[in-house]
Amino acid sequence: MDIFTLNDSAAKTILQYAAASEEAGRLHPEIISLIEKERWFKLYLPEEYGGIDIDLPSILRLLESIAMTDGSTGWTVTLCSGASWFAGFLEENLRHQIFDRAHTCVTGSGATSGTAVVIPEGYLINGSWKYSSGALHATHFTANCSLQNPDGSEIHDDQGKAMVRSFIFDRAEVNTSPTWSYMGMVATGSHGFQVNNLIVPENRSFQIHGALKMPTNAGNYPFLQLAETTLAVNFSGMALHFLQVAEPDVLNSGNLKRFSNHHAALVRETFAKQKQLLADARQNFFHTADKSWNDLHHDTLNESTLRDVSHVSRTLAHVSRRVTDVLYPYCGLDAAKSTTVLNRVWRDIHTASQHSLLTFES
Repeated sequence: MDIFTLNDSAAKTILQYAAASEEAGRLHPEIISLIEKERWFKLYLPEEYGGIDIDLPSILRLLESIAMTDGSTGWTVTLCSGASWFAGFLEENLRHQIFDRAHTCVTGSGATSGTAVVIPEGYLINGSWKYSSGALHATHFTANCSLQNPDGSEIHDDQGKAMVRSFIFDRAEVNTSPTWSYMGMVATGSHGFQVNNLIVPENRSFQIHGALKMPTNAGNYPFLQLAETTLAVNFSGMALHFLQVAEPDVLNSGNLKRFSNHHAALVRETFAKQKQLLADARQNFFHTADKSWNDLHHDTLNESTLRDVSHVSRTLAHVSRRVTDVLYPYCGLDAAKSTTVLNRVWRDIHTASQHSLLTFES
């Protein structure tokens, strides 16, 4: 399949089952089957582990096109494939154990909501994490924990900072809880999970800022900008979907008859302006992201460029949401009807906008 866009068959499958996914509160089995077939949960893994030979610029465009078809599907693929990137920090035997299966799906939480007590066997884990996108489909969970001594005191690094490590758990080792009860992103099933008095060996822990033990499709691209860029294209994808659905309905001659000539012209002008704002933000984003990838492979990636990547990612996310907000009032009651695609897209993008990583534009 074309790595930059969805083929017609894949898009048709997602569109066909998006509403049923929302009703069920999880991605429909046909969509999960498609994801596994296309290996989207393993976007960052080499073919040796069932992944795809695809670079970061291609990943960003693919994620945007999936989100343009359905926000919940795009978000789940983004977060779960992103978690598979952690494979690069795991020991080889554990990598094969986890990822040598077609149905592997890794989810998790970036919150440090657990503790890991250092014991002779490895670590004793306890914790509770609120949200993990794709939890109902996941075979494994990742989570961050504060390191502690057996007496409960914090372990600090050489600079006196409390140490945090990431861990990976098998599904059988966690308990999920139905915490996801929000208006949008319903089909992501982003429920919480808990771990109670679980002993894990040392090799189940990893550090995402450490050295990669295996090359991934994102190489050693910095984790912050990797997260920002992949989330940002979900916003632009959903905004493009909103425009795709709204524009033909709102701007058709029959609908515009309800407005005066002056107001009809204003609606047309507003749509044109918002489309251009989104197009400009997308162009700036992809230009900057592509440059950063090129710089990485020429060993010239610097902090200034990374700041630019963060800026265009945040700008794209905010422009995408503002575009839908500006156009929403012209869309009539269908935009407020909970069963319409337009309403689902609006709810999805406004729920996604609550992700803390892209809350602020600067």
